[in-house]
Amino acid sequence: MSKWRQTVALSVVSLSILGLSAVGFITLLSKSKIVEAVELNSKQITTLTNRSTTSFPVKNFQILQPKAAIEVKPQQIARANNWLAASFPVENFQSYTSAFGYRRSATGGSNVEFHSGLDIAAPQGSYIRNWWTGTVTKVSDGDACGTHIVIQSGEWEHTYCHMEGHVETAYGRRYLIDRAGGIQIAEGQQLGAGMRIGRVGMTGRTTGPHLHWGLKYAKQYVDPAMVLQEMFSQQQIARNSSQRWTSEQSQVIIEESKAIGDSGY
Repeated sequence: MSKWRQTVALSVVSLSILGLSAVGFITLLSKSKIVEAVELNSKQITTLTNRSTTSFPVKNFQILQPKAAIEVKPQQIARANNWLAASFPVENFQSYTSAFGYRRSATGGSNVEFHSGLDIAAPQGSYIRNWWTGTVTKVSDGDACGTHIVIQSGEWEHTYCHMEGHVETAYGRRYLIDRAGGIQIAEGQQLGAGMRIGRVGMTGRTTGPHLHWGLKYAKQYVDPAMVLQEMFSQQQIARNSSQRWTSEQSQVIIEESKAIGDSGY
């Protein structure tokens, strides 16, 4: 069993604060009721994926308070999703450093900006894992997001910012290259859930090593903390019932902000 599968960290203590707040753009529901997060402290917990059973420690995680409420309205009900096959996106997890929603500028000043994802701190050079099976639609290294990759999984779009490496073009195809990390990812490439797709870096606009992880459904922003919380809840249910798969699926109610910007990474 790989070190990753033994040491993946997913902090539901933090997510219970980050996700269940007015800053979220989504509310995740089970078939009959909201599945609440489990407070873990320093216990070992086990998550069931489509590949293997993985134990990981949860302790000493920073709990974030929401920065500000966002005015939202119900926009679209997405199809049901089962998150048992999904992967937590970062190895060597340390903390969640900036929540989804409006915040003061991360680089100083009093300006308020929309933060379109969840910032996940990890030591520089830690590997980043693909959250969900999909196709690479973009690799780039020329803006505030730094070296980054965008992956499309049906209606879901997931973005990974501030990665190590750079982009090269060869034979008419663009590649994200991180030679020190052994990473070469091409636009158009198919990637499975849990695959290593890069490493945590400090490219673009950033004040420290972290992954900025952004999610959209049907081109509308979604709070990643809520998705992670529901992932954990479903995996716990599956583990406790000794099943690899469960028929219980969550409906995702996506809410769209009345004023969305793409400036905050």
